[in-house]
Amino acid sequence: MARKTETAGLAPRQDGPAPRRTRWSHRTRWFRALIALAVCGTAVGGVAAYRSLSGGSGERPVTMDEASRLALSRLNVYQASPVAVTLTAAEGGGVVLRVSGVVDYRTHHGVGSYQTTGAGFTGSSGTSGATAAPQLDQGLIVWDSDGLGLAPALDGTPPWQQAEHIPRSGWSPRSYTTDPLDAGLQLLIGLGADRPDNPLLLAQSGARWLGRDRIDGRDYDEISGPRATGTTPGSGPDGGKSPLTYWVDGNGGLRRVTMRMPGLGTPTTLEFTGHDANAKLPEAPWDTGTG
Repeated sequence: MARKTETAGLAPRQDGPAPRRTRWSHRTRWFRALIALAVCGTAVGGVAAYRSLSGGSGERPVTMDEASRLALSRLNVYQASPVAVTLTAAEGGGVVLRVSGVVDYRTHHGVGSYQTTGAGFTGSSGTSGATAAPQLDQGLIVWDSDGLGLAPALDGTPPWQQAEHIPRSGWSPRSYTTDPLDAGLQLLIGLGADRPDNPLLLAQSGARWLGRDRIDGRDYDEISGPRATGTTPGSGPDGGKSPLTYWVDGNGGLRRVTMRMPGLGTPTTLEFTGHDANAKLPEAPWDTGTG
């Protein structure tokens, strides 16, 4: 969680934003296109796939039933707000960032706690098992469509309760970058929608059934969404598919999304564990009249 004050995002400082980084410009273009397509969910790109199955058997075009359930998934997440979520992102070099919190898709606000861990250590002989990864940083995080803010944790209460006691001026804000954590948060906040996608367009644009998985005793279909415009089926390292995979149940419930990013072997993972009846998202971090 370095670069806390590189730019002004969710709660801009009065002295204005600093210039954004320009490294990995190819990733910036790729990610902007991915976010636009994933949020639109239409024939020009929509949701897409990162295939995690071994072997090449079983993949096929989606049926209309499967396309319909995929089309409903974003509406179901929206209607379940506030939704409990967990994001896990690998930054490379053994550094892993994990965010656990809630998202309200009606307000497009998210709040949670974050933890950054590094690579574990092995014994002096180099052959003993690795220890638990050391903790590098932790705290509270809020995010919306424009950026994120970080603050120290106050106590052991739920993050949404702690965040209500921290005014807007108490957060270290910045705009999104193209790093895996930021990319995952930006995708996460845009996944809910107040209406279903068009299943016919999803099916006609290359959505594919990749396989089945079982998570916490429940069966899910792994479904890729439409290919990006101009992508040739079967071409490139991913067979022409975009970097997202959706785990959808028999009712169109969304359980997991993975996103593969250029240059990183481990995809960013978003987990959705349903409506959090106890959560009430705070107003203080976004209250312009506070602080």
